[in-house]
Amino acid sequence: MRQASKAIRKHILALLSDGQFHSGETIAQQVGLSRTAVAGHMSQLSDWGLDVCRVNGKGYSLARGFPLLSSDQIKKHLGTTKRAVIDVESVLPSTNTEMKKRIANARHDLADGDVVFAEVQTAGRGRHGRTWLAPVGGSLTFSMYWSFPDGYQSMAGLSLLVGLAVCDALKEFGVNDAELKWPNDIYLQGKKLAGVLIEVEGQIGATAHCVIGVGLNVCMPDNQYDVGQPHSDLATFLGHTPDRNVLAAQIIKSLWTLLPKFTQQGFTPFVPHWEALDLYADKRIVLQMGDKRFSGIDRGVDASGALLVETQDGITRFHGGEVSLRGN
Repeated sequence: MRQASKAIRKHILALLSDGQFHSGETIAQQVGLSRTAVAGHMSQLSDWGLDVCRVNGKGYSLARGFPLLSSDQIKKHLGTTKRAVIDVESVLPSTNTEMKKRIANARHDLADGDVVFAEVQTAGRGRHGRTWLAPVGGSLTFSMYWSFPDGYQSMAGLSLLVGLAVCDALKEFGVNDAELKWPNDIYLQGKKLAGVLIEVEGQIGATAHCVIGVGLNVCMPDNQYDVGQPHSDLATFLGHTPDRNVLAAQIIKSLWTLLPKFTQQGFTPFVPHWEALDLYADKRIVLQMGDKRFSGIDRGVDASGALLVETQDGITRFHGGEVSLRGN
């Protein structure tokens, strides 16, 4: 996307975020375009999931206004002297893709804990290549950079660790009963609340440059959005919509707290913590791996983050990326 178009859509998004009507003429004057050109941008924003209403004589508005994410606000709530880049982009294909691009183009400029957020993802991805799209203003979508000098093998269990960090952060908002579904999901009241997508750049035997992607449902009621599976959101659970800037800061702080220990000691110290939040602990589960199905009892995880499944043949270990987990 050209920089000029990005700036225009960022400006339009900022105008509409108050939930009030803005005339096409006013918007055109503010961004220095014709009303026809503004209508084209509005159409594109609608295609990206922005719920834009157009009423003759009144102009454009969003069906639901929302406070925009702000890097300054997130930094304010972080309240730390840690030097890290906190970027907020209005529109990105995917925050993971953006962070991987930064790794490739400016690796020496990246520091552990740098983060990029997006209000709109046009090509968000989940595990196994699934599409992950979120309503604008209704989710928290970001990617964090973290390096592992000891290489890819030292990252075993990372997606589980990130799930723990998110659950720790949610406790600050009164969410004390979130659970974890191996290996990448956070559940609330039996429905998916958030997901984690880990991607890695680098050569075997060298430093692993890791992208930690997180998508969390903040305000997307089940009866309004179909995301392909039952889902929960914080607004429904809490009875109000939490400030996404405060939420973002809390999750970043939680990751900044846990990741250094994980980098030094691996997942071993975190196994009991993860198992205490295991959605399917000691329950019968079915795992799909390619064309094969395995059934057994979930017996937790080992120090590498592998899932331990008790079958009639004993304990079998399953590693992330191989299986899809379903309760039986």
